[in-house]
Amino acid sequence: MDLSQLRMFLAVVEEGSVTRAARKLHRVQSNVTTRVRQLEEELGVDLFIREGKRLRLSHAGHALVRYARDMLDMERSAREAVLDRTPRGLFRLGAMESTAAVRLPGPLTEFHRRFPHVKLQLSTGNPRQLSAALLQGEIDAALFAEPVAEADFDKTAAFEEKLVLVTAKDHPVITARNEPPSTILVFENGCPNRRLLERWYEHLGHMPTRTIEMASYHAMLGCVVVGMGVALLPESVLRTFPAHKQLRRHEFPGETRVLRTALVWPKGHATPNVEALADLLSSPARSRTARRLTATPER
Repeated sequence: MDLSQLRMFLAVVEEGSVTRAARKLHRVQSNVTTRVRQLEEELGVDLFIREGKRLRLSHAGHALVRYARDMLDMERSAREAVLDRTPRGLFRLGAMESTAAVRLPGPLTEFHRRFPHVKLQLSTGNPRQLSAALLQGEIDAALFAEPVAEADFDKTAAFEEKLVLVTAKDHPVITARNEPPSTILVFENGCPNRRLLERWYEHLGHMPTRTIEMASYHAMLGCVVVGMGVALLPESVLRTFPAHKQLRRHEFPGETRVLRTALVWPKGHATPNVEALADLLSSPARSRTARRLTATPER
């Protein structure tokens, strides 16, 4: 039994004859007759009582009508659900911690206002962890720093982050000619800021005497305030730290001073929720608001 057979069966029932059903379906009459006969053979019952050229529903035919209509209604609903591009349902979004803390509150507030039927679930991680979660189907999209593996993912630009070195207030100015601080404060392996900071030390021919891994930017900055070491982080993060006036900001002398953050999703699998967020993040009005909110605070 397939849906086309049920569709033809119901057309005969509703039109009262094979001829009118064929006309309604834009089929030849013999095709409709054959498909209805095939349906009867598969079920092993007569669906119609044939009295010359007249057709009357049999008892089995009456029983099938309701189920056939239900099945075709379900097929139509399933098709509409698949083709519907309205954002709704669970949206599993991943992001780097700095992006989640500083960049996303505004856009996600607007996203909730526009799409109240979407239930957002946010998780954080570094680019390596987020890439793995995307490939394993654990999240629908993620915001993390480029580069992005283009063979596996589609992406759209989201934010640009200027990176700065941060030390305690009384630390001398850091330049490419000075010996760098002996202790670095970083996230776990896989963090792009850590990779850039370690690469800069390597370029200078130095190795940090001590590497301290932290779990959050605010914990990291708290350690920087008391002189435990140096950290490399997005300039936009500093304005969220209550004691930012006790910190000293240094231009990063490394090869990369700007990190580009992209919205990333599995290649060829942009859901309506992902498309809606991508559209919101690319909005010129949103970009102007983001730049205004993340302007460097006075020190």
